[in-house]
Amino acid sequence: MNVLLLGVVAYIVAQLALGLLVSSRIRNEQDYLLAGRSLGLSLTTFSVFATWFGAESCVSASAKVYEHGLSGAAVDPFAYGACLLLMGAFFAAPLWKRGFTTLADLYRERYSIAVERVAVLLMVPTSILWAAAQIRAFGQVFDSTAGVGMQTGICIGAAVAIAYTATGGLRADVVTDLFQGIVIIVGMLLLCVLVVSDAGGMSEAYSSVQGARLRLFEGGSVWEQLETWAVPICGSLAAQELVSRILATKCHVTARRASLFGGGLYVLVGLMPVGLGLLSFHRLPDLHEPEQLLSILAQKHLSMPMQVLFVGALVSAILSTVDSTLLAAAALTSHNLIVPLQKTMGEAAKVNLARGGVLIGGGVALVLALQSDSIHELVQSASSFGSAGIFVVTVMGLFTRFGGPIAALSAMISGVVVWCVGTWAVEIPLVYLASLGSAVLAYFAAAVFERHQSRPAIVRVT
Repeated sequence: MNVLLLGVVAYIVAQLALGLLVSSRIRNEQDYLLAGRSLGLSLTTFSVFATWFGAESCVSASAKVYEHGLSGAAVDPFAYGACLLLMGAFFAAPLWKRGFTTLADLYRERYSIAVERVAVLLMVPTSILWAAAQIRAFGQVFDSTAGVGMQTGICIGAAVAIAYTATGGLRADVVTDLFQGIVIIVGMLLLCVLVVSDAGGMSEAYSSVQGARLRLFEGGSVWEQLETWAVPICGSLAAQELVSRILATKCHVTARRASLFGGGLYVLVGLMPVGLGLLSFHRLPDLHEPEQLLSILAQKHLSMPMQVLFVGALVSAILSTVDSTLLAAAALTSHNLIVPLQKTMGEAAKVNLARGGVLIGGGVALVLALQSDSIHELVQSASSFGSAGIFVVTVMGLFTRFGGPIAALSAMISGVVVWCVGTWAVEIPLVYLASLGSAVLAYFAAAVFERHQSRPAIVRVT
């Protein structure tokens, strides 16, 4: 166990060292937040994949499939994979061509400063919740592999993530994503091969899975299925974590292709923890902590050096996501809220301000991770809170000229109010679809009102 812990610590120290090395190349806000807009296809593809392939993609997804069968994988990897493919097909090129630094810049340019600021206030909590989910997963991995205790593991994860993100910015994030993505793929593939081999081969492993557990759309009405898929797709298409990768590429062609390739890679690799969850239901019955399934499988099937590699893969998946979420929250807060108020702020001050945002956001995420009951709970809240209105405003603002500031504010406020009331007060069924529908109606109603108000009055001359 000490050897495993030392190996993982060495891996983490290497990541931190790389972050420090890359930080020496940061000269201005664009370098820190968007890697100087210089990313090529390979780096961006692996960054898109590694950023989205986090704790919920391996730790939580395998647990959900273990408990519910293939239907537990509807969200991850299938819905999130669909989100990345949709980004590449429709959103990546238009976003890149606008030359934004953050997604909130769209709301200022298309609507108003007030819309920009309200959007930031809705988007930052989402990023913090995502970070909290990853930090909690880090604690679970450390606890299950090194026996340090859940809370201690969470605190270690938060400290590493904050230090790692604050030093190198997006450039360090993307460079390490390439290495982390390779480690994730190798680690997951290695464990899958050994588990399937232990089960007697592919045919024996497949036959051991009950047919009823292979249904993707199991239980629930069509509307409930739509609710399940709408949360990750709509909630993530308008996420700063993903958009920052698009904006950091060299050209719009690279932005589009990287999203498509990253989405395809995400689904393929995401099927590995899904398969492990399906196989383990029969081979490890009555598992009390399903979110520790992958760690248990690693301890059972891998030698110590291979365990170090696999735990490193889990840590890679977590770090590659948590640094992106903390950086997204810091970018929105500093670039869109604070910097505009300080007209004479220099580039060094802007970078330091963003780094301070990482420190504060990481502290808040740590508190949430310690208080939450599960990774899935945090991820669901992150994907749902405020995202319905943000999605509607993004689509209408990027692809149409219909609607102005009143329409945008109406959609965002309506969406978040309906979601909050339906989640915490009266428990509205299909609450996300309800919030999405209310945002659409509010936007169009307000847009019609704006158009009517802007028409010049007709004066009759008698």
